[in-house]
Amino acid sequence: MKTKHLLFATLLFAVISCSNNSNTLTVADFKKSLSDSTTILLDVRTPEEYAEGHIAGSVNIDFKSPDFASRVDSLDKSKSYDLYCRSGHRSGESLKLMEEKGFTKVHHLEGGILKWQESGQPVVK
Repeated sequence: MKTKHLLFATLLFAVISCSNNSNTLTVADFKKSLSDSTTILLDVRTPEEYAEGHIAGSVNIDFKSPDFASRVDSLDKSKSYDLYCRSGHRSGESLKLMEEKGFTKVHHLEGGILKWQESGQPVVK
């Protein structure tokens, strides 16, 4: 009986892990996704971080701002969104919030803009 429970728990963990990872894009996949002109690119860092350098075409919505949730509420749920932050933490949290609010086409950049720049990808100031 214990073996069945352990097997079930392992399988459940694998399914949950895979479903979470499907929304996390590598730099290469994120770059490919940006070629889709219908995808909206959101930078969820602070305005100061955004000014220091951001991915071209991104819109800044500060995850730390008190009106973040209401700004997300104003977005079109039928659109596709790619999110990034400094290292991937805030964009991951933003992704969860957006999914809770009914967004179905949301991805975020693994490793954030740090990984983006580390891979030699450009930023604009």
